[in-house]
Amino acid sequence: MTTTTLKAKGLAKRYGGVQALNSVDFECNSGEVVALMGDNGAGKSTLIRILCGATKPDSGQIVIDGSVRVINRPQDAVENGISVVYQDLALVGSMDVARNVFLGHELRRFGFVRISKMREEAKVLLDQLKIKISSTKLQVESLSGGQRQCIAIARAVRLGSDFVLLDEPTAALGPEQQANVLRIVTELRDAGKGIVIISHNIDHVLAVSDRIVVMRAGQVAGIRNTKETTRQEIVSMIVGDQSFVKHNLQSQSTELKGE
Repeated sequence: MTTTTLKAKGLAKRYGGVQALNSVDFECNSGEVVALMGDNGAGKSTLIRILCGATKPDSGQIVIDGSVRVINRPQDAVENGISVVYQDLALVGSMDVARNVFLGHELRRFGFVRISKMREEAKVLLDQLKIKISSTKLQVESLSGGQRQCIAIARAVRLGSDFVLLDEPTAALGPEQQANVLRIVTELRDAGKGIVIISHNIDHVLAVSDRIVVMRAGQVAGIRNTKETTRQEIVSMIVGDQSFVKHNLQSQSTELKGE
């Protein structure tokens, strides 16, 4: 399987007197889950919004497979293989499941929406993702929060994107619904998608991510391979207490000298 790489280089964004992003470098490869962590205001959402074309950076570049891409609007991101699921999901409650899966990209023939075809294809997609919804004719407002989250993810997947960006996908969900969303994230990763997930839930991040990028005050405070870090180290990086990290590095150095 060919690896596709999404990179941000030197991204900066200022809102008035607030430096939301300050020369941020970021990378995600196909077939991996990269978690973005940090306190509110750390710059996570601004980075995601720039990658998906919702916000223009003041400076910096977005590079895909070594090629600089111009992403000034959401459609540019979709055309470059990037889709996003925001925390508010952007679903239309009064519409049915199929119409939400195809929202903004409806199937048409001779100018008419092909609702039967959309329901058929939506059913196939939901089955592939093991999303349990009895009918694609159901109105979204009648579904649970977990089902709505899964529909939003299915819509992103249907676009055929190489990279799916998820903003707090398990927030406000029950344990069973959270587990289902995390299962979908893992299966998308195993299918070769690059997943970027914003989350405040360390347990979820440790369970599904391959790398963790911690942001603080608009900058990258540190990057860790998930298998090589701990909850305590990540929390220390988030709050800015580097004493634990320094202690770990000193301990490792002492151990190496003793070998």
